[in-house]
Amino acid sequence: MRFLLAGCDLVDVKTIIKLFSVFFKIGAFTFGGGYAILPVIQKEVVDKNRWLTEEEVLDVFAVSQSTPGVISINSAIYIGRKAAGIPGAVSSGLGMILPSFLVILAIAPLIINLRDNEIVSRFFLGIRASASALILLAAIKMSKTAIREKWGIVVAAASFVLVVFFDVHAIWVVIGGAASGIAYGLLNKIKRSCK
Repeated sequence: MRFLLAGCDLVDVKTIIKLFSVFFKIGAFTFGGGYAILPVIQKEVVDKNRWLTEEEVLDVFAVSQSTPGVISINSAIYIGRKAAGIPGAVSSGLGMILPSFLVILAIAPLIINLRDNEIVSRFFLGIRASASALILLAAIKMSKTAIREKWGIVVAAASFVLVVFFDVHAIWVVIGGAASGIAYGLLNKIKRSCK
């Protein structure tokens, strides 16, 4: 079913509802925040629903990382916009935010009272460990798509060194990566034209 919203293109209601339900599920069942949800988003958006390609999802993550705000919410809104315009962005953004909001509203008083409880501490320790594994998985999957030649390996290694050893903010690493990509493309174009 499609309908026209004021100032918008035709909107597929099923897609809007699907975006909300997918991102609600991701928001509700993925612990660990930003990077931990990347493999889950990739599976839902690329493999299951085919809203975006793997390359487009990598672009989404790069843009979401370099803009203000939480990467998971930025990614959800960006993906929703690409899949179904502004209504899709609103739907997926609400889907991502609502579970956390409801859970925090419900358990905040309990956690405050149980923060020194050993079982609760171990619970969060386990969640952090499993979230670390998900982040590593996302990095491995993304590197298979993003790093296809020696230049990509050099940029990835330089980015890692800058962030880990020199504490360079991620935005500068992303901007530097983008600039090096443009420079690399221009150099290749010049090389081809000289042949």
